[in-house]
Amino acid sequence: MDAPTARIGTRLVGGGAAPYVIGEVSGNHNGDLDRALAIIDAVAEAGADAVKLQTYTADTMTLPCDEPPFIVGGGTPWDGQRLYDLYEQAATPWEWMEPLFEHARSLGLDVFSTPFDETAIEFLETLDPPAYKVASFELVDHGLLRSIAGTGRSVIVSTGMADESEISEALDVLQSAGAGDTVLLRCNSAYPASPEEMDLRTIPDMQQRWRVPIGLSDHTLTTTAAVAAVALGACVIEKHVTLARSDGGPDAAFSLEPGELAALVTSVREAHGALGTVRYGPSASEAPSTVFRRSLFVVKDVAEGDRFSRDNVRSIRPGNGLPPKEFARVLGRTATRSLQRGTPLAWEFIASPDAPERR
Repeated sequence: MDAPTARIGTRLVGGGAAPYVIGEVSGNHNGDLDRALAIIDAVAEAGADAVKLQTYTADTMTLPCDEPPFIVGGGTPWDGQRLYDLYEQAATPWEWMEPLFEHARSLGLDVFSTPFDETAIEFLETLDPPAYKVASFELVDHGLLRSIAGTGRSVIVSTGMADESEISEALDVLQSAGAGDTVLLRCNSAYPASPEEMDLRTIPDMQQRWRVPIGLSDHTLTTTAAVAAVALGACVIEKHVTLARSDGGPDAAFSLEPGELAALVTSVREAHGALGTVRYGPSASEAPSTVFRRSLFVVKDVAEGDRFSRDNVRSIRPGNGLPPKEFARVLGRTATRSLQRGTPLAWEFIASPDAPERR
């Protein structure tokens, strides 16, 4: 069965193509446009394919409220903060979007964003993105999904926390509302995520269930999960990026630095290349080495009519003689000519079993 494919702009995702790597800026700009531009530079220099932004305001995300439900808890990096204050700090100003899109495109990157309400979608449409991203927490917002699907663009959906029915419902909403190609990302929505909770074996199951390209949105602190995901069939890898974790910021603790992102790009593409195709027998580079396999050689001089025995025939390297599996057939038969030590055995040197003995 052919692997499913999708298109993000002009790029093919899935179907055997190299992994599509997305660098996520999120709130790591720390309120500085030049820093956001520098992160995009780092994403391009690392060899990634795309950069992703987030488009929201604190007011489109939540309420400025001090009641307990609006205070972050649960052992996250943001414990104790008001949701409103967190989003106000992390938001990317909308007036930055056009220069960020232009800069990314000038570097050959795809650039798109995660919208969190209809006003963000309307605004992003003016920038002609190749796709939209749906965050894990918004997967259950069917109204938002319909608005995104209504653009007809490709959609990448993170599935952190979602069960099978929620993923199926989200796909049904997107497809019935006119979405373009859809990609699902396996995701653990802990920040940072523990490798032991990634459950990457879900990736091939997701592909079998929903027949769309599957990737990984990775919040672990290393590149190991991304490489393993590619080995299991992931064709998209998304990672948060910062210039330096020591600079701080809302998402810095679980983001890669530029050199780490470059290493991830190299590693996942090497992993993809190593998967190759189903093949048995020597590869092109292995073929010259087949001569160094074992084969049957004369190891003591043999006169015409002498019998071959364990004393004068052995399985040794190189591979110029008969295959070792023929040893039992050779033993006890006679030589049709004199053979010097070091001669590779061939059938022409061996009398047939019913040949009369020479006197």
